Amino acid sequence: MGRGKFKGKPTGRRMFSTPEEMRAGSSARPRTFKKEAIVEDEDQERSEEESEEESSEDESEKQKGVQGIIQIENPNLVKPKTVKARNVDTEKTTELSRREREEIEKQKAHERYMKLQEQGKTDQAKKDLERLALIRQQRADAAKKRDEEKAAKEMKKVEARK
Repeated sequence: MGRGKFKGKPTGRRMFSTPEEMRAGSSARPRTFKKEAIVEDEDQERSEEESEEESSEDESEKQKGVQGIIQIENPNLVKPKTVKARNVDTEKTTELSRREREEIEKQKAHERYMKLQEQGKTDQAKKDLERLALIRQQRADAAKKRDEEKAAKEMKKVEARK
């Protein structure tokens, strides 16, 4: 059963070169590694100089998260417009959006329709009034019939008593 990420006995042991062997050049590592290490040291010195210059620029513009890495202008991004109280123009009228205008127009049209409906000037109101008049007429006729039938029953009772 293996332990860790390194293989066991069959592969042999790992050899590490000492700093003295590396300076003497008798190390088993290739010489290109040594050159890369020197290049890396020079790159680190350059990057430190550049980072000092950039740090002065970064202090003026601090950006959060990924904003410093990705520099893309988003046309859909809505930037918040903050207006101070003293700069607010109270005489300026705000323009309504299309949806808001349509909603207001819809409400006004409904109010006009309801006003005409109450006055009985719309087609639907006229039909409703005709139906209402017909129903009233039918109820009046039914009430007359009932009265006549009651009167007829009472007459029969009176005649039967006699």
